[in-house]
Amino acid sequence: MRSNTRLMIAGVMLLVGLLSYYGMREHNPVTGETQHISLTTDQEVALGLNSAPQMEAEMGGADPDPRAQALVERVGEAVVARSAARETPYRYQFRLLRDPNTVNAFALPGGPIFITRGLLNRLENEGQLAGVLGHEVGHVVARHAAEHIAKSQLAQTLVGAAGVAASDDYGRGRQAAIAAALVAQMLQLRYGRNDELEADRLGVRFMSEAGYDPRAMLEVMKVLESASKGGQRQPEFMSTHPNPGNRLQHIQEAINKLYPGGVPADLKPGAALKAGA
Repeated sequence: MRSNTRLMIAGVMLLVGLLSYYGMREHNPVTGETQHISLTTDQEVALGLNSAPQMEAEMGGADPDPRAQALVERVGEAVVARSAARETPYRYQFRLLRDPNTVNAFALPGGPIFITRGLLNRLENEGQLAGVLGHEVGHVVARHAAEHIAKSQLAQTLVGAAGVAASDDYGRGRQAAIAAALVAQMLQLRYGRNDELEADRLGVRFMSEAGYDPRAMLEVMKVLESASKGGQRQPEFMSTHPNPGNRLQHIQEAINKLYPGGVPADLKPGAALKAGA
């Protein structure tokens, strides 16, 4: 009797979770996709703004060089202002973090975008910087964080339902919950890789619309690959931004699709970045 009750409760939890997830559908006008999203754009902005100070503190705080900060802000704002990203309701902020050892860049929901000094110091021109920032803007515009929050909520429901259904035996229930969590993580990892492809495509589009040669994005990938050779630790960018097969090939395909006749001559790599930016 108790077993039947547990199964009923687990079934209701599962049904509510699935209905909630698949019932949340929003059309993204920039990407053209219909997504499962649990947050409003205002909630995304609030979440990003509230999380930004803590994220900045964890990476050693803001870089103290005002010229380097101004450079990151100027290039990032140009990418947004001259591309389709300007049509979105997000509050973009571009910050340089002082960490010289970590090679990384990341975006929070709603607009805050960060790049570390460790990555900036490896870039050679403004076009490469625009590629990195355009990629991160792509994550924001495509609402990847909001998608993962919705998936995480569904995963938690699945884990909870599995635990309830198998709670007659603690060990067996624990194993079921762990198995469900692993499945959920695998699903999220797969989507994370797809997110990277989409962010690359959007980054190519946004930086091109801002007047930068999109081939600079290829150069960024080569810079990151070089940073992982010679016994050096793999850049954090490569671990937090999973490599879905040949990333260079996918970026080149995005460039070819955007410019089938070749990259226009008026798109430039931008000014060279001085050592130490």
